[in-house]
Amino acid sequence: MPVSIVVADDHPLTRSGLAGFIRENDAYVLLGEAEDGIRAWELIRGLTPDIALLDIRMPGEDGIAVTRRIREEGLRTRVIMLTSFDAHSYVTASLLAGASGFVLKTSAVWELSAAIGRVLGGHIYLDPLASDVLREREWAPETLTAREREVLLLVSKGFAIKDVAGKLAITERTVQSHLTSIYGKFQCRSKSEALLVGLKHGIFSVDELLQGSALDDLRL
Repeated sequence: MPVSIVVADDHPLTRSGLAGFIRENDAYVLLGEAEDGIRAWELIRGLTPDIALLDIRMPGEDGIAVTRRIREEGLRTRVIMLTSFDAHSYVTASLLAGASGFVLKTSAVWELSAAIGRVLGGHIYLDPLASDVLREREWAPETLTAREREVLLLVSKGFAIKDVAGKLAITERTVQSHLTSIYGKFQCRSKSEALLVGLKHGIFSVDELLQGSALDDLRL
């Protein structure tokens, strides 16, 4: 059975290009197109496609807000976010909202096909250009201590340093020390980069991030 897809993008040329790609591929079926987030949500709620290709920035409601609605309603639709931006903050916000994939609009068509396949298989897909921080990292996940993993998971959920310290009954200086160690092991410089590395290598899952997350109301 073909994979059912809804496309949402406020740029007509981009939207028509995506729609054309889907129509020309026998493995897919296009259920509908939307020019803004409100219409996208109406289509997704009414048609429950297998995949929703959402522009991260749209009139009405952005892709992040629509993705969050899908998660809150418990719909089976999986989201692949499409964007012209590759900032780590956009990737982080997309994943925390419940998206399963993140693809740049400058990517080749085969990249989108690969993303659809991975997401349908229950995996997270990050465009290589959107996650350059993850490339050529040869460290092993087990190099994190149990406490470092706890610290990373909490800060990735959006908790402040003082809140992490309180939850783990340690000092703020100790939390900072653990973060410094994590950044060194991951060869990164920020919480957003560390989050992507942690997800990529299975140190924690998106579901773990969403449980009790302090970022449920994150807006771009």
